[in-house]
Amino acid sequence: MKDKYRTKVISNSYTDIIPYYNYETTEPGWRDGMVTGNGENGVICSCSPYSETLIYQNMYFIMPTPEPRFTPPEVTAELHEARQAVINFDDSWNVHDRIRTYNYRFHPGHQVRLNMPQEKTLEYVRETDFESGEIVVSYTDKNGTWTRRTFTSREDNVTITKITQSDAGIKVNMDLSIDDLSSMKNFGKDAFNKDAKCDEENLQYKKLVDEDDTHISMVVHYPSYDGSELAEGGYAGVTRVIAVGGTKKKVSGIDRNEKINVGKEKNPVIRITGADEVFLITKTARTHQMGKLHQFATQKNYDLVNELLSDTEEIVKKYTDETGNFSYESALTPHAKKQSSLFNAVSFCLGSDTDKDKGVFNEELLRKQKNNSELLNAIVERAYNQGRYVQICCAGNSAPRLCGLWTGEWNPGWSGAYTMDANVNFQVSGMNTGNVMDASIGYIYFVLRQAKDWEENAAKVYGMKDALLVPVNTDGDCALMFEYDQYYPFQYWNAGASWILLPIYEFWQCFGDCKIPVNDKISHLYNREYLNLVEDILHPLLLKQANFWRQLFTPEYYTDINGRACYKEGKRNLEPGEKYIIIPSYSPENRPKGYNSPITANATMDISAARDGLKMIIEIEKALAYNGYETDVDKWLKLMDLLPEYKYDSTGTLCEWAMNEYAENNEHRHISHLYCAWPAYEIQNNGKLVAACNSAIANRNRENAGKDDTASHGWVHKALVAARLKNGESAYDLLHTIMSSNIYFTSLMTDHNTDRSAGVYCTDTSLGTVGIINEMLLYSNTGEVEFLPALPSKWKMGSISGIMARTNAQVTKLQWDLEKGIILAAILSYAEQTIRIGFGIGKGAFQTINGAVYNSGDGVKFGKDEEIIIIMKMETCSHGIDDTEEDENE
Repeated sequence: MKDKYRTKVISNSYTDIIPYYNYETTEPGWRDGMVTGNGENGVICSCSPYSETLIYQNMYFIMPTPEPRFTPPEVTAELHEARQAVINFDDSWNVHDRIRTYNYRFHPGHQVRLNMPQEKTLEYVRETDFESGEIVVSYTDKNGTWTRRTFTSREDNVTITKITQSDAGIKVNMDLSIDDLSSMKNFGKDAFNKDAKCDEENLQYKKLVDEDDTHISMVVHYPSYDGSELAEGGYAGVTRVIAVGGTKKKVSGIDRNEKINVGKEKNPVIRITGADEVFLITKTARTHQMGKLHQFATQKNYDLVNELLSDTEEIVKKYTDETGNFSYESALTPHAKKQSSLFNAVSFCLGSDTDKDKGVFNEELLRKQKNNSELLNAIVERAYNQGRYVQICCAGNSAPRLCGLWTGEWNPGWSGAYTMDANVNFQVSGMNTGNVMDASIGYIYFVLRQAKDWEENAAKVYGMKDALLVPVNTDGDCALMFEYDQYYPFQYWNAGASWILLPIYEFWQCFGDCKIPVNDKISHLYNREYLNLVEDILHPLLLKQANFWRQLFTPEYYTDINGRACYKEGKRNLEPGEKYIIIPSYSPENRPKGYNSPITANATMDISAARDGLKMIIEIEKALAYNGYETDVDKWLKLMDLLPEYKYDSTGTLCEWAMNEYAENNEHRHISHLYCAWPAYEIQNNGKLVAACNSAIANRNRENAGKDDTASHGWVHKALVAARLKNGESAYDLLHTIMSSNIYFTSLMTDHNTDRSAGVYCTDTSLGTVGIINEMLLYSNTGEVEFLPALPSKWKMGSISGIMARTNAQVTKLQWDLEKGIILAAILSYAEQTIRIGFGIGKGAFQTINGAVYNSGDGVKFGKDEEIIIIMKMETCSHGIDDTEEDENE
């Protein structure tokens, strides 16, 4: 039972995806579909027995718009105005009435429909196999049991589907067609603005079936807008069709007179009759060189389609066996080897493997959880493993989008973008510790592709050189600073580079220095085969991030010895006791109470990010130890000393702005000001800051109650912070809230809202759950590991193996049993080092397997590639290493 249900999600229901000609009444059934992917290509399967829809995906599909994609020149000239408005507490200043422009929107590929003779289903089950990456549909009707399997290959970058005749020998009869684009959810409709005009109405497309009926394809030309890099761009999806036995022929489907369908044949269909097996081999891609839009209607040959046809044909040749038949199993084997290696790198178990809930369908498990006042071990395990699976499916080329790799609708909520002031950060929170190296490398590619835009942002907004300013949103192609306005002043969100670079720094902490292969997505930036992680990636990026903070500060804006905000034109140096002001500043997405502008000063998030960013560059420069590095380190240390101090209110609560002149506003769900707790590490062994953060959360919970009770975003963030605060009971309660809500679809994918009011397919929760649980079970930083820092009292027994510690080590085993009072752990160090080892529960002495005895918190010496097994017999059950101890650096 352990292997079967640890590696799968199982469901006994499905939702048909019907054509969305009536947008107002039709529900987006695609969200209940099961997913697979390889970081670039993927698919959503509705898993309907008789009208299966396969919605093909590509991470790089974005819809161009006529809006400008450059940082407006006036933003530089506004910096002095903004600073003066803030220092004079003028909350009426409004960035010159700027109207925000937006990123290009993520969109789906072609939607293939498999229509089969309708019967009454007697039994039905669908599952996603995490080890093989397969979606398997099985159902029984009067003609026997039918099976359909689909996976997206990590080996060959194609999606393959196999449909077999029934076990009673009834042959496969079906029509393969591609749905009209206008039949897909939200085509021509803005998800949040019904009056908005959508640009996909200006594209043109064709459906293609060749004369031999070997493939059914869609080729699309994007709208042509002046200045758009995709003015001559488009995309295509090719589905190669193999029928074993029986016949294939092209027939004409219904023509709905869709104007943007400019093909000679409006709706060609491949009809298959009497086949033993059918295989579909699909690949999608986009191009910037589709040709001129006005020539597309008469165009008869398409380079991109030819390339995809060639690619799929190569797969057919590669996996055709000695009998001349295509072998699905041969294609699956090399992919499954890679997939299973990634998934099985970590194993997580709560309670007993014999728990009967671990074998039930998703639907029953979700229902039982909604009616249970405690978390079911089975749903925690399944959600964790599903999150790891989703991480792997999105891994290899990029970070996950807001919706991961998948959308079954056009114009998805928040554009299906990469949102970097929290969402991306939640989504990769368990990536490094979760031992998904492919995800970490894909994340690095994601950052490297944007870095030049970040430099331009810093130059345009602040007039800086060799510095980085990260936008809140990017579509993956363009990361320039054009999405901002008075209410969302993203141009003054300063914390981005520190936050976005932290996962790469954590990757180094976990895995050490290593070589990163240069793939085709960054080959135009680097004429090399590999990049060195520290020398070529981390150091240049972190140096530019540190340069941002160095250039942001000016002695003209400062706080005096009494903490009062001051401005003195021409001031060249700070006097003793004075500190710089971070001005302007922005704490997403909040503003001080009674203050009408979110453009502020000294946002606590910015202070934390500056401290953390400077710490990272210092550690990297120490690691490189180049000639003269000591001078550079000293420069950053001196800058750190002049950063603003955190502000605490009269109750000791950490304030969101370190300004005496602002009043706190706790009515918002965001907790950006707790950056010091997560993703930074400042609270470790700092009792004052721990208490201040706990109090800040209590204020939010009290004053925000009832205002954002449908959104998972805030719950995930609070749970990550709670785990770092070693508050296991709070983290447990937040997980219970999430898993007892309507966040989950029957596939165990997740929405952004419990009431589905906004209808945003969102992987924050799915991926964030992995980060939350990893943090609950293991705290780590350079030279330090703490086992079970935030273990809830209800998790009496469990284990996790394979997670990485941020000190170039792997926890190969961690088992606990509160009834027996024993913790068993094993650490494999990849470097010669001393690791301070602590326990969130059971303070006292522990011993290694060879009998050496240590006190909790002592340092244990490790040799390179040495594994040490540790046994802890619990003496007490208080949580955490002594959190009243003050950090010596505070």
